[in-house]
Amino acid sequence: MAQIEFQSNTRLRSNAILKIAGLLLALTACHKTARPSLESTISFTQVPQWDLGDLNQEDVIEGSVTGSRPGQNMVVYSKTGGLWWLQPRLNSPFTPILPGGVWRNEVHLATDYAALLVDSTYRPAPVLTELPKAGRGIETVAASPGQERSSSFFVNFSGFQWRVRKVPSDRGGTRNPYDHNNVYVDQSGALHLQIVNRNNQWTCSEVNVTRSLGYGTYVFTVEDTSNLDPAAFFEIFTWDHSSIQGNHGEFDINISRRGDPKNENGQFAVQPAFVPLNMSRFTAPAGKLRHTIVWEEGRVTMLTSRVSGKENRLVWKHVFTGEVPRPVDESVRMVLYAYSDPNHKLPTIHHRAEVVVDHFEFLP
Repeated sequence: MAQIEFQSNTRLRSNAILKIAGLLLALTACHKTARPSLESTISFTQVPQWDLGDLNQEDVIEGSVTGSRPGQNMVVYSKTGGLWWLQPRLNSPFTPILPGGVWRNEVHLATDYAALLVDSTYRPAPVLTELPKAGRGIETVAASPGQERSSSFFVNFSGFQWRVRKVPSDRGGTRNPYDHNNVYVDQSGALHLQIVNRNNQWTCSEVNVTRSLGYGTYVFTVEDTSNLDPAAFFEIFTWDHSSIQGNHGEFDINISRRGDPKNENGQFAVQPAFVPLNMSRFTAPAGKLRHTIVWEEGRVTMLTSRVSGKENRLVWKHVFTGEVPRPVDESVRMVLYAYSDPNHKLPTIHHRAEVVVDHFEFLP
């Protein structure tokens, strides 16, 4: 009997210890769950201008977020007609958070603008009557009225409004800064893009039409580019911020020797350009040239011609039928930047560079 009573007491003590341990673990887990996370905040560094609502005009909205976690994104809305509309497109609702907590996208003009920090479970509604509160996948919400005047820089060229880039980009294999002072339209109406050394740093230039043009014919008449510094890179291309395609709906006409004077200086491409069928190289001759892009469903035709008086003499033509994007929210762009050899075997830019675009024409 004593032996049985001893075993019974031992079991009781063991069960009590296990219950106490389980209670401590539960309390610890509750304590960890209840511990508040770092408070997140959203700030705006650029807000588009106030407008009753223009579906044909877009501007950049950007800001920063602190306290965000991996897997979170931004969702942007703009308000017009008393409703909040998802930006930039329904098929591309999330704005990624870049290194340093920076976020940036393009939105249609409106009276008010909002940004939401959300996790992967959040499914944004296309239209809202009012902004949601934090919770159910939403961490933080911030809103701002439109500015009296946009902080973007614009030029009017060939009947279109073009936004001038002012933030750095990685295009060209290196981190290139941009300066809006490198872009201007002269008295004859020609657009000038420049690479200028400012404060011991080469600064570049880029412009983009502030509306999507879609399928049609794009024609650029450009003054002589044969004497550009070998590392200067002039590019005509399309870019879609809202694209769910990895290549952002991009196709290009490139004029550059990529740092090597022996290289051919002309290239047509549909991205990704590392696919052999997506690229066609040629030699762009001296003198005024006309670059033409004919964008159709499933087909992009690119042509470069000499311009002599009223005559055009074809230099090179190529037709792409693979990897051709569809128009969504793209804009046509022109950029002049400093190319950097990824293998660091070719020299970087040494001289000021300039490209003069006499005329741009779009035919739907």
